[in-house]
Amino acid sequence: MLKRKSGLCIACLAIMGSLTVTGLRAQSAAPPTTYSVTQVNGMFGAPVAVQVYRDGSKAVVDRRNLRTHYDLQAHTNYTWDVTNPSKGCSSGTYSGDWGDPFALSAEADEMTKSNAKQLGDETINGIVTKVVEAVDPKTNMKVKVWQEPKYGLVIKADMTPPGGATTTIIEVKQFRAVKPDSGLFALPEACVKDGPLVHVPTPEERVAGETGGNAADFVDATMPPGSPNSCTILFRPVRAGSMQPLSNFQVALDLNYDLEHPAHYVMGTSPSGRTVFSGGSLKEYTAQMQNGVLRVENVPDHFDVEMTFAGGNAGASSALIYRHCAGPQTVLLFVVKNPDKVSDGADWMWVKSGKFATVLGR
Repeated sequence: MLKRKSGLCIACLAIMGSLTVTGLRAQSAAPPTTYSVTQVNGMFGAPVAVQVYRDGSKAVVDRRNLRTHYDLQAHTNYTWDVTNPSKGCSSGTYSGDWGDPFALSAEADEMTKSNAKQLGDETINGIVTKVVEAVDPKTNMKVKVWQEPKYGLVIKADMTPPGGATTTIIEVKQFRAVKPDSGLFALPEACVKDGPLVHVPTPEERVAGETGGNAADFVDATMPPGSPNSCTILFRPVRAGSMQPLSNFQVALDLNYDLEHPAHYVMGTSPSGRTVFSGGSLKEYTAQMQNGVLRVENVPDHFDVEMTFAGGNAGASSALIYRHCAGPQTVLLFVVKNPDKVSDGADWMWVKSGKFATVLGR
């Protein structure tokens, strides 16, 4: 089974974020959930003809001879060659954007720079559009967007670099907000013979399941960059689900971690069965834990954490943590699925808000 992240050209979206589409957001209706869109997509190099069909929670995307069927609720997808469906079918799960033509429209609606210029109305491929143009202040890239006013669908988008030629990154040839033929969503025998795919939780679903909270309250602690503001951390190792404090572990920190010259750490075993940490500026902090919480003041932009469970017999965990301070004191969680077998999975996360953002007595 394959796992994939789909998505639009991030650089293209970042540049488009420099534009303003004044008034369109207030007028645009919510995107339809049944439609068909024919477009030419040049975001990833040579322009490619793409056909998108959606009917509620099901979507189909055709590129060249390949058809991909998406289940938007289960986050699963199947791909096969429409010219020879008996050849086989690849299946997988995905997260993020699946190729929704309205994903780019949402970016256009968020364009908030004051230098956007309204150019009036223009008909593109039989579709009446509102036209805006702006220059990205960071790259001096000129961006021109034609947007359908009812739903906000981007019908065409051009980019022109300083002194360079204009490139069309997207152009919609046909748009129909009607229910597509149901036969388009049928899976060939090669895709269904092995039975339905097992749903793989998205990162948001996984965090919500582990903590019993809202995924928006947490930040992946291993993702750079670190926040510019410093803070005191309250480190809590807990069990997924119950969120109860863990025991029978040891923890060491290297608060002087050098990204350019990473240290080599050694976790040895003493005659008593406890772990002995060495290497770099690694220092054990287990004895400083109080009621399941380790308090460390003014942590640096990034630091290393090494942990062992049951002297290493139940597993170990190592992570380079990037500081994400939500306040003067910020909770850092290490959420472990099974402390008797750490290899079953665990997550490092900062708490931005919600019920785990504070620790009683701290």
